Amino acid sequence: MLTRLTSFFMKTRPARLGPLRRYRAGRDPFTKSIRAPRKRAGEPGREMTTSEPAGIWKYVRGFENMSLCDWPGRTTCIIFLGGCNLRCPTCHNHQLAWDMHSLPELDPTAIKAYIRDRAAWLDGVTITGGEPSIAPGVGELIWEIKKTGLPVKMDTNGMRPEVVLDLLRDNLVDTFAVDVKGPWQKYSALTGGAVSELAAQKNLNRIFEMATARPEMFYFRCTRVPGLTENDLAAVRNYLPPTHELTIQKYVPPRRTPENAKPNHEERRPAGNVVN
Repeated sequence: MLTRLTSFFMKTRPARLGPLRRYRAGRDPFTKSIRAPRKRAGEPGREMTTSEPAGIWKYVRGFENMSLCDWPGRTTCIIFLGGCNLRCPTCHNHQLAWDMHSLPELDPTAIKAYIRDRAAWLDGVTITGGEPSIAPGVGELIWEIKKTGLPVKMDTNGMRPEVVLDLLRDNLVDTFAVDVKGPWQKYSALTGGAVSELAAQKNLNRIFEMATARPEMFYFRCTRVPGLTENDLAAVRNYLPPTHELTIQKYVPPRRTPENAKPNHEERRPAGNVVN
């Protein structure tokens, strides 16, 4: 087992996250301006200032300046990224996940200034969603935050293990909180048909391999949504590496009416218990 896990992390390293090159080639993103790498002759280019809501900052649609419970044992602020690759009918952040453009863009300068000025009083920053791993350039955002010296926790549903691995190898995220929705056979119902049983098992098994190799970097949660039984929760516990325990979260019903539970503008889906 040790040999297999060692080889898992010693494979040929993929290219670093694209957005990181631009930020590492420039100046401190939290001060003054960021200059892109030197452009080739004839290519358009310009200096980008921190006041521009470009790239990943267009996905930032929520900010909580202080939380005492999101990262156990730490006082954090929370950045919410819009968009999600699942369509869970029990989703609590449905507007952020499925219709982020209905929410206003936030001022990145104000968020950066808040984090920078209060870095001495915060214990970390949480990146959540939605699903952060699907936001293009999420590594760019995290790298900006890491310039303050604060640790970062990222919430994820684990369906983009290649992104998690990239962030892990780049030492950008200090802790991953992984939400396991339920037993494999219920994944389709739990995610609104977005993920099959086989896809969920394949993706999360890759996450479990990473957690086995780096146990201090991961913890796992499952929300007791309507339709999940004690046997279901026991099955989820058995999926985890032996080094980890499962945190059971209380289900809070979405604050919406059934007709407003929609994964997109064309299709409407009932809210609440659709797990058979």
